[in-house]
Parts: sequence; C-alpha cells; structure tokens
Amino acid sequence: MTGPLSSILGLGLFGVFCLAFAEKILPIPPSHVLLLFLGMTAAPDAATLAILLLVTTLASFAGCLVWYAVGRRIGFDRADRLVERFGKCVFLRHATYSRLGQAYRRNQVRVSLLAQFIPTVRNYLPIAAGALSLPALPFAAATILGAMLWNAGFLVTGYMLHGSGQDTLTVGFRIIVIVVALETAFMLALRYGPAWRRRIKLALG
Repeated sequence: MTGPLSSILGLGLFGVFCLAFAEKILPIPPSHVLLLFLGMTAAPDAATLAILLLVTTLASFAGCLVWYAVGRRIGFDRADRLVERFGKCVFLRHATYSRLGQAYRRNQVRVSLLAQFIPTVRNYLPIAAGALSLPALPFAAATILGAMLWNAGFLVTGYMLHGSGQDTLTVGFRIIVIVVALETAFMLALRYGPAWRRRIKLALG
C-alpha cells in the first residue's frame, strides 16, 4: 500500500472518512472496491469494523447531501442537461438517470433507498432528488439506511476475507460481477416492471 492512499489512511478514521466522502463525489475507485479493501486491511477486529461502518456511512451520507444541495441549487432542467452532457464521463447514462428520476416522482423513499445499491447511480441520483425538491427528511432517512446496508455488505465481506487464505482478487472480482448483475436486474425491473404489472392485471381480469 503506497502513494497517496497510504498517506490518507495514515490519518486514521479521518482519512477513511475522506476516502469514503471523495468516492461519493467521484467514484474512483468504485465504492465496492474501496470498501472491500478497507474491510480487508483496516479492520483488525469486530469493534474496529463497526467503527469503520459508522464512519464510512456518515461520509457516504455527507456526499449524498452535497449532491442533493447541488440539485436544489441548479434545478431540474439544468441538472438534466448536466447529466446528459457529463454523465458518460462518470459512467452514468442519461437514460438511466432519467428513468430513476421519473421513478422518484412515484415513490420517493423507495427509490432513495434502492438507489444506494446501484454503483454510480448511488453517487449522483441525489442530484435528481434535490432538483425535484424532494422533502429532505425522508430522503435523508432512506439514503443513510441504504448507505449503511451497502457499506456493511462490502466491509463485512472484506473483513471475512482477511486472513482466510482465499484468493482475494478472485473473490473480489466475483463480488463485483454479482453487483453488476444485480444492477442490471434492477434496471430491467425499473424499465419493464410497470408493463409487466399491467399485463398481469389484464390476464387476471
């Protein structure tokens, strides 16, 4: 572990907070990679693991609040144009952003929660929440719960891999593949779910 990452982690929990916060602003490295790494290297015991979960959850939540404030500031139309122009630079397709933005209008809390389980989308969808002027309290509650569950999954996995003797690169790659598969399934459900529900209702009379 060398270079800037080593220097940041040398700051202790403050360094961990900075890394988790920065990942929310620009997901490089992706959160699942960062959290697996932290779980494997920065959690010698369960108590430290719990502290890491608290710190990273608060950092993720703070990053979401930043993007929520940006969305409130610039408004929906400008936010949409911003994502359309620059979203591809951070692997956020405009079509994905638009569909989730529409879903926000139907169920604010559920989408705020589920958005935390989609890589990249979890970083920038709070812009849509702010741009649509969603109530801050339900957004905050759903976001912090989703962030805690997401972070816990990868931190605990990394912690369990620590000292297990398993090939961590292989296991980490498999986890990332699973995350991408779940993301794809969620997007398909978001896109085709309403049509499927209508067909089921028609079939059932």
